[in-house]
Amino acid sequence: MPHVLLIEDDASVRDGMELVLRRHGYGVETAATGEQALALLAGERGARVELAVLDLMLPGMDGFEVCRRIRARAPKLPVIMLTARGDDRDIVTGLEAGADDYVVKPVTAPVLEARIRAALRRAEPYPRQGPGADRTDHAGLVIDRAGLTVTKHGVALALPPTELRVLLELSASPGRVLTRDQLLASVWDHTFLGDSRLVDAAVGRLRAKIEDVPARPRYVQTVRGFGYRFGPL
Repeated sequence: MPHVLLIEDDASVRDGMELVLRRHGYGVETAATGEQALALLAGERGARVELAVLDLMLPGMDGFEVCRRIRARAPKLPVIMLTARGDDRDIVTGLEAGADDYVVKPVTAPVLEARIRAALRRAEPYPRQGPGADRTDHAGLVIDRAGLTVTKHGVALALPPTELRVLLELSASPGRVLTRDQLLASVWDHTFLGDSRLVDAAVGRLRAKIEDVPARPRYVQTVRGFGYRFGPL
């Protein structure tokens, strides 16, 4: 039974979402503030949490800062953020803070449950690419598909599931351009969404970890008007 941490200050919304998730077979931990959520994750109950659903508009510490702190403590924990306004600036800021996906409130039960299932799938082992392709060295960036690890010049990089999936998808065929819609379908399972912000934010976070100079990327290059391709240059 997957365990979800639901961080929402509105008691009625929190109770309703908890009921829906439990009916779908999830274990649920709840927190009304970011401070409560971080304390829970640091304790024994936090060890079984497999995904966090995080409201951006929280009293005290806001959801952006909570997301950053979750990312620092648990880099591989999927985070889905909730935003009431659907404000583009909030969405971009939340994605840049490390959220893997977002939904705009009010959200229906099927949409929320589908997003959770997709996020949990992204955290599962990545399919192997064939004989000899498990471990590849790209000018010092070593990608191990079997072990799901990435190192750069011998130093291990902690990549959250979404960023790791983007890197694995792009590096599977170096030089091949993948459109944002292709990445949305293969990484997020969002064939219906068409939201390039998810892709662009994940690529930005990935570049910050693997590139020497993120503004002049060597490994993940933008092909304007099309999408992204993997180098290295």
